[in-house]
Amino acid sequence: MSQTNQDSDSSQQQRPPRSLAEWVSFAIATCIVVLLVGLVLYDWATQKNQPPILSVIAKERELRQTQEQFYIPFEVTNTGGETAESVQIIAELRVNGKVEETGEQQIDFLSGGEKEEGAFIFSRNPRDGELVVRVSSYKLP
Repeated sequence: MSQTNQDSDSSQQQRPPRSLAEWVSFAIATCIVVLLVGLVLYDWATQKNQPPILSVIAKERELRQTQEQFYIPFEVTNTGGETAESVQIIAELRVNGKVEETGEQQIDFLSGGEKEEGAFIFSRNPRDGELVVRVSSYKLP
């Protein structure tokens, strides 16, 4: 046998056995990795096939008035799995059943689980009528 083979054989024989703490640490780390891989696979399997599910909420409680203009913040959310592009949001201010003002916003890109915020600006007080905010359209990338 050559000197190199003898050195490697002797180093393998000199390694002490793994301690209980090492085995416990290894087991915990393995469980964490398996759990993370499982969660990623579960998320991928359940979310990817869902189309965009879009919802919009007008935050009328946060309405503010500046120089005779009324700012109404909103938040649009995509709870679906796929990305939506060119998300069109429309707001209508109806007074006595008649549409007095309208506003439009476009969100360029909204991935699954993402939220975006914006604001509509009206010249009339939205509290004097009914404010209807809705998502009107989107396209798939």
